[in-house]
Amino acid sequence: MKKNMTFHKRKIWVVLLCCILMMTGLIGRLVYLMCFRSDYYYKKAKELHEREREIKAARGEILDAKGKVLASNRTVCTISVIHSQIKEPEKVIALLSEKLKIDEAEVRKRVEKISSIEIVKTNVEKSTGDEIRECSLAGVKVDEDYKRYYPCGSLASKVIGFTGGDNQGIIGLEVKYEEVLRGQPGKILTTTDARGVEIDKLGETREKPIEGKSLMISLDVNIQEFAQQSALKVMEEKQAERVSILLMNPQNGEIYACVNVPEFDLNDPFTLTDDLNMQLNESGITIPSEDHNEQSELAVQTASGKTNTERKQELLNQMWRNPCLNDTYEPGSTFKIITMAAGLEAGVVSPGDRFYCPGYKVVEDRRIHCAKRTGHGSQNFVEGAQNSCNPVFIEVGLRLGVERYYKYFRQFGLLDKTGTDLPGEAGTIMHQKKNMGEVELATVSFGQSFQITPVQLAATVSSLINGGRRVTPHFGVAVLNPDRTEGEKLIFPVKEGIVSEETSKEIREILETVVSQGSGKNAKIEGYAIGGKTATSQTLPRSANRYISSFLGFAPAEDPQILGLCIIHDPKGIYYGGTVAAPVIRGIFENILPYLGIEKSDVSDFSAEGN
Repeated sequence: MKKNMTFHKRKIWVVLLCCILMMTGLIGRLVYLMCFRSDYYYKKAKELHEREREIKAARGEILDAKGKVLASNRTVCTISVIHSQIKEPEKVIALLSEKLKIDEAEVRKRVEKISSIEIVKTNVEKSTGDEIRECSLAGVKVDEDYKRYYPCGSLASKVIGFTGGDNQGIIGLEVKYEEVLRGQPGKILTTTDARGVEIDKLGETREKPIEGKSLMISLDVNIQEFAQQSALKVMEEKQAERVSILLMNPQNGEIYACVNVPEFDLNDPFTLTDDLNMQLNESGITIPSEDHNEQSELAVQTASGKTNTERKQELLNQMWRNPCLNDTYEPGSTFKIITMAAGLEAGVVSPGDRFYCPGYKVVEDRRIHCAKRTGHGSQNFVEGAQNSCNPVFIEVGLRLGVERYYKYFRQFGLLDKTGTDLPGEAGTIMHQKKNMGEVELATVSFGQSFQITPVQLAATVSSLINGGRRVTPHFGVAVLNPDRTEGEKLIFPVKEGIVSEETSKEIREILETVVSQGSGKNAKIEGYAIGGKTATSQTLPRSANRYISSFLGFAPAEDPQILGLCIIHDPKGIYYGGTVAAPVIRGIFENILPYLGIEKSDVSDFSAEGN
């Protein structure tokens, strides 16, 4: 009996000891949680009972060189619903369906969805948002937001770019300078009970958004508008496929205008232009889709097997492309400026060297023709440039040879991208040096059998006429604070020593005679020394008889302050660059040279130097 009592007491002590250990552990854990982890669990509890809604920051503006607003913001509203707070669901559904012009079934799906917060519609006009707010229905939230607005519509659309539904940049400067423009969003924090219902007495706290900084660019609205009008006029007159015009300062790389017509409406960027919409309608046939949606829409499948949606996206991408830097082309005779510079810099040719043109030049087993099939006869190098004579420039290219020509290609920066501050710049498409024979060298010498971008051509020629400095073509000038005071001036790379000052001066003088006495005479302006070069190139396949007419000009020739490049794709009728494109640049220069403060002068002295 005594033995049983002893065993019983031991069991009691064991149980008691276990209880003490458990209590000690629980107390220790409680002390740890309350003293050492209190901040962490306070934060977790706060997050559990707080509902967060984002307040979008106002995006920074984009301003032209004179301070005119090119991209700004309009106040819009985001309409949301909170399921746990809705007291009159049918009223909410009816109101939102009516005011937002949304199908009732779609609104019901969002209202009845059990979630912390459900967005019904974004980018709602402020007046509509105010009407919904005034109805004071529980569970309906109206938050003010911003939508991008472009006051100039389609002006410079492929340069400025646009934003998506989330106000984030998609193309152009909007995406390139996203970090500068976007700002920092704020928050609305509301406290809720365990059921998710807001506690009115505690109200809400707000973290204010930080407005984005603004961007000042070199593009000038007045110059851009005039250049765009000129492009549209020649496009209509020549029934051309498209026209591009680039105007820049060859001394610092600032771009004053970049036109690519047809442009598109920045305030409606997902609607195709009339021509592209016609292509979409012509390319497909309507067939029933396998997966019918709620509205029983029909899918369209094109002849290539792509759906209408896929085809439309392709056409949108085409519409948004900026041909001045996203696309390459055969430059034709404007590229003779590069061959001229390489030849003069290497010393294989001088202005007085004489050549003979019978209308062609035989290279290996090929007879390569001049534009003038009857030939130019005997002429010096300057006259060869004035006549845009292919055999003359073929001879210069052959004198240079492949090794030396490639050296200057690299030295001039043609094998690298320009580094312009727009996304999607294409690179030069050139023969590999190991595959380049004399025939390829001959065709490259007068601007065929390879491709570059217009911005690359403009940047390279700028370096050859400005004394030998390779400037970076760009739009960004300065980042501005929200109050429009300057925050940071943007700096772009400059590379010295592309060619010598002497070579640069010779190039300017020769190109001035091309306009004053040669094939570029249709760009001549009384009182101004204009330098330039015409070009007419044929696109592939050659049998299609499609041409690209272009002219590159600069003024004043003695000290270039502006360089203009006009490219006309597939003009109908007369297609020679000197006849079609040169007058476009002349018309632009006649108007914008006085606007830029470039006064007329006696050009006879400079012309005499060129002779």
